[in-house]
Amino acid sequence: MGRYVLKRIGSMVITLFVITTFTFIMMHLVPGGPFTSEKKLPPEIERALAEKYNLNDPISTQYFDYLKGVAQGDLGPSFKYKGRDVSGMIGDYFPVSAQLGGIAIAVILLIGVPIGVISALKQGTWLDSFVMLFAILGVTIPSFVLAALMIYVFGVKLKVLPTSRWASPKHMVMPVFALAAYSVAFIARLTRSSMLEVIQQDYIRTARAKGLSEGVVVFKHALKNALIPIVTYIGPMAAGILTGSFVIEKIFAIPGMGRMFVESISNRDYTVIMGVTIFYAAILVVMVFIVDLVYGVIDPRIKIDED
Repeated sequence: MGRYVLKRIGSMVITLFVITTFTFIMMHLVPGGPFTSEKKLPPEIERALAEKYNLNDPISTQYFDYLKGVAQGDLGPSFKYKGRDVSGMIGDYFPVSAQLGGIAIAVILLIGVPIGVISALKQGTWLDSFVMLFAILGVTIPSFVLAALMIYVFGVKLKVLPTSRWASPKHMVMPVFALAAYSVAFIARLTRSSMLEVIQQDYIRTARAKGLSEGVVVFKHALKNALIPIVTYIGPMAAGILTGSFVIEKIFAIPGMGRMFVESISNRDYTVIMGVTIFYAAILVVMVFIVDLVYGVIDPRIKIDED
């Protein structure tokens, strides 16, 4: 187990190195520069800014300096916000996105998995048809459309929920459900199909033939094995949700990392774009690693390869 963990940590470091390098190269291939705008700066000011941020150094020097900073947790200064560094900005904005994402993930699991199980157990009934209709609507309606509808109905017409900001539990209701809707529907469909496959296996029939209660058969034997494809989806999904939804945060004026990323693109704040990309990649590789470990807990038949 120890060798496997060290091996995976090594592969994670290599993955982040490749992503950092690729992101750095892409930012330097983009036409223009961080100080390019509609209102052109005087040449002497552009030269002074380039000198201040070491942009006149050779590309190789900039690259190795950036790699050294990333290794030390320093993602560089923001080009647009004086006195702000990217690491500090992520530290300010990420907790909001993590709170939004954490609540959304809880909603996804608490709603998506149970209704998927119920739909599988009630296959062919009106309840199964209702759940599948909900799932189809959930995966086909874009989150920004759902968000706009919720704002119009609950914010404008009924006036029962606030339409923007992130200040109280009432402010969280619409953003959370708009963010979670697609994944709830997808998880419900995935759980249903996985459960239908598992409950037709011979060992489930054997468990029922032994007289075990339906609850034991479903939750101890069937659901545990049906969770494997669900866990596979949850890892990358959680990484994306925890690091912020660009659309939802923009619509509801939530001061999260997704909104910060969108604004950094508009502002051509290259260091922020690179920093957020690397941070998201780090969250993603960690979540995939956790998923691999969870596989062995859910199903002991899945062995960790230490070779």
